[in-house]
Amino acid sequence: MLPAQQETPWLTPAEMRAWRGYMDGNQRLMEVLNRELQDSHDLSLADYRILVMLSEAPDGSTRMSDLADGVLSSRSRLTHQIRRMESQGIVERTTCAEDGRGVLAQITDEGRRRLAAAAPTHVAGVRKNLVDLLTPNELEVLADVFSKVDAAIGDR
Repeated sequence: MLPAQQETPWLTPAEMRAWRGYMDGNQRLMEVLNRELQDSHDLSLADYRILVMLSEAPDGSTRMSDLADGVLSSRSRLTHQIRRMESQGIVERTTCAEDGRGVLAQITDEGRRRLAAAAPTHVAGVRKNLVDLLTPNELEVLADVFSKVDAAIGDR
């Protein structure tokens, strides 16, 4: 055995069950939510998430760097995605008036319309495929668990 293998604290059966259950369940959930938005509204789940963040900004716009951080995307991946979304007329890029160097992504009226149309589909999918399957206590535990995971990884 290699030294790293001897020192590795392998997962117990209970830990493995939890890990695999999370991986499989998360992948299936994201796939079904994405498919519902694609099929009904021609939006990806990633597009939807960006539109939500922009719609929640006071003036409907956010610096691209902040948006990338907010949707947990690389700046280059976000740039390509915003370019695709611009071609659909649902966002636009502008120069930041504050410093002239930053680039803002801004939701358009068409983006707001598409988001409003897609939101009921998305919420119904989240409810059907996650929320309604769990008890209130399980939902609280789920929120606590992933808040801990996010905080721990985000601090690195």
